[in-house]
Amino acid sequence: MAEQSIFTGLEENQTRQLWERQPVCIGHQLHHSHLFTRDALAALIDGYPRKDYALIHMGAQDGGRRYWREGDLNGLSGKEVIEAISQGRLWLNLRRTSEVDSRYRALLKSVFDELHERMPNFVSYGERCGILISSPNAHVYYHADLPGQMLFQIAGRKRAYLYPPQKPFLSPEDLEQIAISGLELDMSYADWYDDYARIYELEPGQMMFWPLNAPHRIENHDCLNISMTVEFFSDVIRRTNVVNLANGVLRRRFGLRPRSRAIAGPVFWAKAVVWAASRKTSWLAKQKAPHRQIEFGLDRTALGTVRHIASPGLHTDG
Repeated sequence: MAEQSIFTGLEENQTRQLWERQPVCIGHQLHHSHLFTRDALAALIDGYPRKDYALIHMGAQDGGRRYWREGDLNGLSGKEVIEAISQGRLWLNLRRTSEVDSRYRALLKSVFDELHERMPNFVSYGERCGILISSPNAHVYYHADLPGQMLFQIAGRKRAYLYPPQKPFLSPEDLEQIAISGLELDMSYADWYDDYARIYELEPGQMMFWPLNAPHRIENHDCLNISMTVEFFSDVIRRTNVVNLANGVLRRRFGLRPRSRAIAGPVFWAKAVVWAASRKTSWLAKQKAPHRQIEFGLDRTALGTVRHIASPGLHTDG
């Protein structure tokens, strides 16, 4: 991949002007990499650390409520896991792939080397990637992320809904709650939000980049989907996250109503002190979302189905 351009569309002046300001959809070549063949992904799953993956089973939606359970691969081979996902209502999130496997770390470096070379004003650090393998018709519910985000579609087709990162779609309180709890999915959503969404049909060889914190949700089409997720930081993102946590602490612990979201100046530095003082407190630890329990295992005798675990155990990931 390093010998040829990864992206198509970055050469357009329009793309460079919109980058970090508006959602951008351009082409990429990662879906041609041998690292994303089914055999390569199956081998990756075979040796993946338990603490670095999440396997989610999606139930039916009832009255707008969202149901999902976390499970275990239950000793299935990587090939069996992919086949089970292709037949079920599952998605497998291989987190921190660039830290688990040096080949994907090198691939990620090539991605950002090209971005930085072709867009000198784009600054990033702390980049890492993960891989999502998800069932036909699976959904990723409405949520927002605190790091910068990109999504590379590798196989299958999905529909992405991108919403403006402002009220009523996103509030400062939403970001504060995410910073405090660590839970991105606990956000209010209404069907009419879709009237104001930008909707993209993603196919293999397309990638999405969207402005910081923009809420989004995903609907798979009727096919197995494989995507690479990317997150990154910059000084702006780091400072924004300092404000998110500090404002949340001031609001929830001390009953104040912070108004400023400035990321520079005396008010920001005062909040940086609050952030530093709060990060390791017992109060903050108690606000974190509890680890999900492992409630099911994949069933080798009927791939695509799951077996309930009578005595669930806690997820080991911190």
